[in-house]
Amino acid sequence: MKNKEVIPVFFAVDDGYIPFLGVTLESLIENTSANNKYEVKILYTNVSKENKERIKKYEKENINIEFVDLNKQLKEIEGKLYTRNYFSNTTYYRLFIPELYPEYDKAVYIDSDTICLADIADLYNVDMGDNLIAAVPDGAVQAVDVFKDYVERVVGVSDYNNYFNAGVIVMNLEELRKYKFQEKFIYLLEKIRFEVAQDQDYLNRLCKGRVKIIGYEWNRMPIMGKRDGEIKLIHYNLGSKPWYFDDVLYQEYFWKYAEKTEFYNEIKEIGAKYTDEDKEKDDANSAKLIELAQKETDCVGDDRINRR
Repeated sequence: MKNKEVIPVFFAVDDGYIPFLGVTLESLIENTSANNKYEVKILYTNVSKENKERIKKYEKENINIEFVDLNKQLKEIEGKLYTRNYFSNTTYYRLFIPELYPEYDKAVYIDSDTICLADIADLYNVDMGDNLIAAVPDGAVQAVDVFKDYVERVVGVSDYNNYFNAGVIVMNLEELRKYKFQEKFIYLLEKIRFEVAQDQDYLNRLCKGRVKIIGYEWNRMPIMGKRDGEIKLIHYNLGSKPWYFDDVLYQEYFWKYAEKTEFYNEIKEIGAKYTDEDKEKDDANSAKLIELAQKETDCVGDDRINRR
């Protein structure tokens, strides 16, 4: 009998995002193949025993779930990680995957505000060559001109179309280890503080020139504003949260899977507590983010041949 292919899939959460992780897992598992073995690794520093047990219920014959405590790794760089608004330190966890799992040559990382509509093994099996990362161009950058200039002039990516969203990535762990990625990240952390997209900016800075750009179907973002083409994975990033708003693009897919979970009522309650004041605050934070990107861009010269 042929051995099942092992598909390592990583998430990073805290207690607050457990309900949404449950919905993501519901969609991921529904679209898996019995021919594969899925090793789900959940990176955390603060998840209760109760919530771990709730998520472990998703285990099946070909789905293994393990919680991985990163308190030790985070302590080494404590005080150096910048976060703002709705971001937390969990966004940085993915950067430790290559050294944490030397037994894996490759892995998929997915944010927990996503819905899978295809077998994640198909994403895992994308041909990467010797590239470090396979990913989709960032929808927010595509939609906002200020961000296009920011990623080229501040982050240093020569073409904004090659700046990727780090919420859904395939990681070439073997090549990342050869590249000494973690060592370089920690060094860069001492020298540069990216405040706009944080860990995503570090990833793009470190991996530029060795990124395999893949189709938008693997990271469809409501922020892009229109239904367009095939959908294999939806990413409700930034302010596009269907549990807060009833006009989010692709929201029907989120609720389809949420209704199948024990987290449905909990998520509805979270949404009900979101006030107009909260929305005003989030809108203000989004405006400040654009202002910050503009300010940082204005502090860098522009030697691009084709300036916008």
